[in-house]
Amino acid sequence: MTKQSRTVHDEQADWPDVFRGGSFHVESHVAGAMDAAHWHDHVELNLLLEGHMTYLFQGRRETVEAQRLALFWAAIPHRAIEVAPGSRLICLYFPFQDFMALPLAGSIRKAVMHGAFLRVAQIDTTDATTFQRWVDEWPGAAPARQRLLLDEACLRIRRLALDPLEASDSARHDGGGERREGRSPSLDHAERMIEIINLRFGEELSIAAITAELGIHQTTATSAFRRVLGMSINEYILRFRLSQALHLLADTDRPILDVAYACGFGSASRFYDVFRARTGVTPRQFRSQLSPR
Repeated sequence: MTKQSRTVHDEQADWPDVFRGGSFHVESHVAGAMDAAHWHDHVELNLLLEGHMTYLFQGRRETVEAQRLALFWAAIPHRAIEVAPGSRLICLYFPFQDFMALPLAGSIRKAVMHGAFLRVAQIDTTDATTFQRWVDEWPGAAPARQRLLLDEACLRIRRLALDPLEASDSARHDGGGERREGRSPSLDHAERMIEIINLRFGEELSIAAITAELGIHQTTATSAFRRVLGMSINEYILRFRLSQALHLLADTDRPILDVAYACGFGSASRFYDVFRARTGVTPRQFRSQLSPR
């Protein structure tokens, strides 16, 4: 049972594995800044034991503080851009289907699938001990014990969903588009482009239109975006549209054709081709996998 994730260097590498059949996993490591964005088919629960780190997620800078649980959907490309030295992180990876099967309030599921980065409002001092025990026991545990550890982790998410949470405002941005002092110009350009994509992914989008709206030269913009995200603008648009399609298929009864057009795919055939190539299943099969058995 291994974490299925990819650092984005080859934009097409191993795509069918990214969303297909991931398993629950728990691991600990000393966090570091990522060379590029990555993504995987899990809902991720982070507990930073010490230090602090900042993700670039949905075009926003999301800070993870020591001892404060954070929850987000990792199918949306994300990248750790700032990490304090020695920041030790424990990560729990819940397959999307398992997360959807938990008896949680619909508002929590919707928030996660809409790209909210959730943090607990109050620190639970027992989390560090419990999470470390899961890390220690998981690798060598027999299947029955692994099942028990998974049940314990699921209960922690259910309890988290009942506690006060702090969520980022997806419409928030810094200074009305003005760049903050000390910020990398590339990071600033990428964040502003991501904001437009996230708001208008269902429309016809072109690099020329996005860069013209922001008053950025197209070459500068494309170079900055790849430097920050590790992928092209068009590739990010495609992946974001796919993540939104997964959300609509899982959480609504909208017809598949409606989902395709709502997420910016120009035709049913285009949607089916992309979806199957990048998930390994058709949209209908994906939806049926989430149906109660």
